Amino acid sequence: MQDIAWTRSGEGTPLYLQLARSLREHISSGAIDPGSALPSERDLSEMAGLSRVTVRKGIEQLIDEGVLVRKQGSGTFVARRIETPGGKLSSFSDETRSRGENPGVVWINKGYAQPTEEEAAALEIAANARVARLGRVRLAGGEPLAIEHAVVPAEFIPDLEALGDSLYQALDRYGFRPTAGTQRVRASLATPTEAGILCVRQNSEVLRIERKTWVPSGRIVEFTRSVYRGDRYEFVSDLKDI
Repeated sequence: MQDIAWTRSGEGTPLYLQLARSLREHISSGAIDPGSALPSERDLSEMAGLSRVTVRKGIEQLIDEGVLVRKQGSGTFVARRIETPGGKLSSFSDETRSRGENPGVVWINKGYAQPTEEEAAALEIAANARVARLGRVRLAGGEPLAIEHAVVPAEFIPDLEALGDSLYQALDRYGFRPTAGTQRVRASLATPTEAGILCVRQNSEVLRIERKTWVPSGRIVEFTRSVYRGDRYEFVSDLKDI
């Protein structure tokens, strides 16, 4: 990485914020590639002529903004923006592997239950039917990126113990992988609980996604609500002149 050329902006702006702005400009200009490791605090301190305390605060500011990510034992890296095709039906695990990263999951809850009134209506099943309720944190390269809460009719996934990191792979094994669906995405702010799980600040931007998918017969196989980190994800759709 080239030395950081920066100019102090005068009185009133803390030095760590001036450093954060300079680093942000370097990243946005392409001088530091997404996924690249940042120099150590000591090296940055020498480059910028600032104390390590000031450098550390500047880095933490950019981590809070989602510009940088810290990986335990590896260092600090420029965050990658993840572009997801808005019109493609795919799983989190498949998308993560396509980027060369390893998907992971931390289970919040996994079990069978009766559906709520809303869930039964969404899945178009009887109120006394049995569903698998699945709550999990989705990881990519060990980093928490999303929280997913899925509800699936129990007949489509009869063995929860065999469920790995991909719901769609499990559905595929039983012959019920979804082939079509609808998805709604809206901007929102992270609740305190969501912020803690996703390692972002409270009220950080998140994307709330509601998805329903079905199999070729028309049966609805999945009703999922997710919260994705807004600092890392962009949903991109191709537009055509009709």
